[in-house]
Amino acid sequence: MSANRGKILVIRGGAIGDFILTLPAIAALRRQFSEAHLEVLGYPHIVQLALAGGQVDRVQSIEARALAGFFARNGALEEDLTDYFSEFDLIVSYLFDPDHIFKTNVARCSRAQFITGPHRPNEAERLHATKVYLKPLERLAIFDADHVPRLSLNHQPSTLNQLALHPGSGSEKKNWPEENWKELLRDLINRYRFDLLLVGGEAEGDRLHRLMKVMPMDRVQVARNLPLTELAQRLAGCLGFIGHDSGITHLAAAVGVPTLVLWPDTNEAIWRPPGEHVVVVRGENGLASLNGGRITEQVTSLELDKRFEPDRSRLFRRRGLN
Repeated sequence: MSANRGKILVIRGGAIGDFILTLPAIAALRRQFSEAHLEVLGYPHIVQLALAGGQVDRVQSIEARALAGFFARNGALEEDLTDYFSEFDLIVSYLFDPDHIFKTNVARCSRAQFITGPHRPNEAERLHATKVYLKPLERLAIFDADHVPRLSLNHQPSTLNQLALHPGSGSEKKNWPEENWKELLRDLINRYRFDLLLVGGEAEGDRLHRLMKVMPMDRVQVARNLPLTELAQRLAGCLGFIGHDSGITHLAAAVGVPTLVLWPDTNEAIWRPPGEHVVVVRGENGLASLNGGRITEQVTSLELDKRFEPDRSRLFRRRGLN
């Protein structure tokens, strides 16, 4: 396919983190085929990130009922979707399709070159997820692509004096104990001049409410259940971010925020957010053993004051120091 024409479709389901870790593959396709139309089929609330970041030209929903026939062997294919798939010259799919049923059905209505990517990495291979998702593109002569997810979004100036924190995740076993978060929040409020932005989804509302109680109301804001694009813009304007192994942490790292990750027992070699501005900390005996004082010390290593030099460096100075 020529770099100057054609249509490319990337199909990606999965959660927020899965999509963000696939962004380097999308960016590599954009660079290799700079003038081609690039489209993503996925969950709308997630894939909108790539559209907002200017990495794709269009997004389509994978939740359409008419797609069901493409996941059934010799399924009945809706005419609108057969026409849709027939428009593309190249389709890269990261769907879970072990029996190639989806691929076979697409081939019934499209002559596109079809490249199958893995739904998830094989953890036994110990290759970072972003590199795993890039590897199928070697068939297109794409080698040594940047494996760091990057989202370029306009930040919201109102958050420039805030440190963002996400005290939740998609799994309770990945979460640092709530009492530890309370201790950390008190320490940050007492030591530093910057304010705090607590981030969470709909299911984390009660936790956010309890954590807010330990802080002065004039030093904290809450960003709860925001659309991902809006949340990304808020995070892009923050001084830094602290969170667990979660999709929101991957989002913060992708928008370029200095990111401190409280790491659980998941495979760091595969799943950690890549990038020079990411710091991972572990407890010697698991996440619960991680000391809040150590986290506070690590905040200094993020050098948050350098993000908006010189006019905002004063926001990160310790209380009482010149």
